Amino acid sequence: MFSKSKINDPAPSKDADMPKSPAPSAPAQQASAQAKPSEFKASAPKAKPPASLLSADLHVTGNMKTTGDIQVEGTVEGDIRAHLLTIGESATIKGEVIADDVVINGRIVGRVRGLKVRLTSTARVEGDIIHKTIAIESGAHFEGSVQRQDDPLNPGAKTSASPKGNPAA
Repeated sequence: MFSKSKINDPAPSKDADMPKSPAPSAPAQQASAQAKPSEFKASAPKAKPPASLLSADLHVTGNMKTTGDIQVEGTVEGDIRAHLLTIGESATIKGEVIADDVVINGRIVGRVRGLKVRLTSTARVEGDIIHKTIAIESGAHFEGSVQRQDDPLNPGAKTSASPKGNPAA
């Protein structure tokens, strides 16, 4: 019923039709708006929100849990669970860290669990690291043990994988 050319076509000779043109364009906009949300819904999961930033002057006491990303520049006394966790050079974490990806530039006192764990040259870790993939740059300080697991995010994976693996071997 509505054509795109009528909406976009300037009509200088139809001054009488000018007030009527917003009415037809409004349903056309609604129709296109109804079509666009389905397009946005399809692309909405792909859009990634920015990481939550905990600034250097922030001191948090308590646990944090998100499905998104966190960048810590301050001090956290508690456990952190996230998708991507970046520990800044000035940051200190006292507690367990669990994330799909962990990038450590600062200090962690506690266990680290991650699918991908990266200790940069400024990293200071005092605790065990349970990982699927790990990278430790030259200059990083690390005190603890390193253990590879296929599913390091699941604490029960260690006990269930070991007994099954030993009898079969």
